[in-house]
Amino acid sequence: MTYSELSDQIFQKQSYLCVGLDTDPRKLPPHLLTEKDPVFAFNKAIIDATADFAVSYKPNIAFYEAQGPRGWESLQKTLEYIPDRCFTIADAKRGDIGNTSDLYARTFFDPTAAGLNFDSVTVAPYMGHDSVTPFLAYEGKWVILLALTSNAGSADFQYQQLASETAAPKPLFENVIETAQRWAGPDQLMFVVGATQTSELERIRQLAPDNFLLVPGVGAQGGSLADVSRLGLTKGGGLLVNASRSILYASSGLDFAERARDEAQQLREEMAGYLVQFR
Repeated sequence: MTYSELSDQIFQKQSYLCVGLDTDPRKLPPHLLTEKDPVFAFNKAIIDATADFAVSYKPNIAFYEAQGPRGWESLQKTLEYIPDRCFTIADAKRGDIGNTSDLYARTFFDPTAAGLNFDSVTVAPYMGHDSVTPFLAYEGKWVILLALTSNAGSADFQYQQLASETAAPKPLFENVIETAQRWAGPDQLMFVVGATQTSELERIRQLAPDNFLLVPGVGAQGGSLADVSRLGLTKGGGLLVNASRSILYASSGLDFAERARDEAQQLREEMAGYLVQFR
């Protein structure tokens, strides 16, 4: 999916909602446990319920890897079921030396390899450009680079000040954003910025005025959709705001899909207002 196609979806749906498919078999509604593939049955119902309001879906790969071969089968069926008009994200947070990253890229981008064909993958930048560029070699595919996360441990490294002989010290996350933009343009590179990091979001938008930002942490994690939208929206949209638990587990009963739809619709309605107010 191209930058303009993703932007068009945002304005057609009046939404920049990304639904995180962090599907935990231990949290599935009991009535689904008799299904042949309970995880896929759950994901299918969630997608059916939310596709009118979501522009993107983001399976967290760890939830599928932990189930072994059966989990990978559920992931592949889920990916194939997501509507073509929706942007797909493999939330894998990969990052390794170049030849290993090349294999990771094949895993998620080359359907003739592992059978997966995601639009994008999340990547950790710690090992530098040669660990990221293999993912950028696939035309039409995106790298979503970890920049500033919401977890408590983000302060351990991401805020560390880097000294410079020619400029004032700046935190590591700023250096990541500035450096990565030499590797790819905004049509292939996004950044992950946690929704609880709104104090830094204005600065991040200055550093990356045209890049899409994937923003997790709205909903169950307590991030402010209003603040994220005010500081992050651009003329092209510029945001994918992820909600996972607040949608997936809005109910554990027979009505889980209906409640998920209600949650997604509520977020979409709020986003539609912000698209008018803050663009």
